[in-house]
Amino acid sequence: MKITLLAALITTAATCAAVAAPEKYLLDAPHSQIVFSYNHLGYSTSHGMFSGFEGVLMFDPDDPAGSSVSVSMPVQSMFTGWQERFDHFMSKDFLGASEDELISFKSTAIEVTGDNTALITGDLTLNGVTRPVVLDAVLNQAGMHPMAGKPWAGFDASASILRSQFDLGMFTPFVGDEITIQISVEAMKAD
Repeated sequence: MKITLLAALITTAATCAAVAAPEKYLLDAPHSQIVFSYNHLGYSTSHGMFSGFEGVLMFDPDDPAGSSVSVSMPVQSMFTGWQERFDHFMSKDFLGASEDELISFKSTAIEVTGDNTALITGDLTLNGVTRPVVLDAVLNQAGMHPMAGKPWAGFDASASILRSQFDLGMFTPFVGDEITIQISVEAMKAD
């Protein structure tokens, strides 16, 4: 009995030691962007972008469902390409954002849907409102970065949100309620 129990404990310990845990990756800010678009009065599709944001990815390539992601960015890091539009977005008509106000996303679940695809569910906080959002994600590549000489990973993702659900519904339906989001990020293994 003691020998059987000891053998079971050794087997269990060996199995647990063989299971890899997610490893910490940091977003590579210069190579990460979030582009958003919306319909403007039915005449055009307007775009904006966030870049230079920070985030942490706990990445397990052997068990992607065990991975997680957390990202945040200052609202005022938005780039619209036109100062007057940016000023209007930052006004009380829309965000009324203070200099230190953040937009954040924290994953709550990852459902693997293919060899390099997944649905990432998480909580998006925007304008002081937190709502669940699902990102349709693709792992573009994971491996050794040819110039940095360290593990690297790249992902694209997309989602749609309704701005009215974040108390940002001014001028709907004339200015589209639906915001389309395109995300492209690179992440490097933390030292």
